[in-house]
Amino acid sequence: MTRATIEAYYDAFNRGDLDAMLDTLHEDFAHNVNEGATRLGKAAFADFCRHMSETYKEHLTDMVVFSNDAGTRGAAEFTVNGTYLKTDPGLPEARGQTYVLPAGGFFTLKDGKITRVTTYYNLNDWIAQVSA
Repeated sequence: MTRATIEAYYDAFNRGDLDAMLDTLHEDFAHNVNEGATRLGKAAFADFCRHMSETYKEHLTDMVVFSNDAGTRGAAEFTVNGTYLKTDPGLPEARGQTYVLPAGGFFTLKDGKITRVTTYYNLNDWIAQVSA
């Protein structure tokens, strides 16, 4: 069930289906994004996702999902294939640059729902790609 929940989360991401992503989340949810502050709750996560979809167009490929036997922890490794659409404050100017970036996510689950997502990628690699 853990792997299926994580796969459903990322399948919804790739479809751009925020409601389906939110359906995979527990009411007690925390989102830790690379180089950023922790967001608590589904509403804060939804706001983040809306901002991201205005600023970046991303599709994840090469997905591999792992989980522990207890069904309480999981991870995913994947490639982010993206286009930088709109300048994000504090980052280089957006000009429609494309990027390909290895990334990963780490999960905690309770009652079959995600209580924590922590996302990691190499920000310096991304900056170099969109600055070239």
